[in-house]
Amino acid sequence: MDLNDGLLGIGARIKHPTFGEGIIVGMDLSTLNVFFKHEGDKEISRKFDGLKVLESAQEADTGLDLKTVEAALKRVLKEMAGISQPVAMGGKWEGGTLIIKPATADLQSKEVPIDAFFHKIVMVRDRLRVLEQNINSHEKLNDADKVHMQQYISRIYGSLTTFNILFADKEDHFSSK
Repeated sequence: MDLNDGLLGIGARIKHPTFGEGIIVGMDLSTLNVFFKHEGDKEISRKFDGLKVLESAQEADTGLDLKTVEAALKRVLKEMAGISQPVAMGGKWEGGTLIIKPATADLQSKEVPIDAFFHKIVMVRDRLRVLEQNINSHEKLNDADKVHMQQYISRIYGSLTTFNILFADKEDHFSSK
């Protein structure tokens, strides 16, 4: 395919033999940045011969509808802000109360709805995941520093395993591994 014929440009729809249909979202002298619905963003060499142009950049409808913008925003927020999928609390705890009772009889106990407590535990987990991602992608940390900091995060996860009884699904449990 002759890439200088004006068919390829930002907004062009292409078909890749492995990744399927995609839209060119960026380009430079040697590569195309293509977003594939099921594969996400991929960088493809301009010299790759396996691309088929489905719709040129000039033909592409560049108008965005609200659903497209919402889907893109949700994807970005999920990836960048660490928003997790909804996590279910075990049914036996729903509507329950966590009672924190001091050893001294003259002090008042504290009651907290388990739903609120569970939400706080899930938020701690989500923020640890974001911290973990930031450490792993940090430009100035070397691999030894990343491993060292990761060990602390693993220990924190291990300390939080006590709260696994609150989760409905084992896949949501804390694990030090």
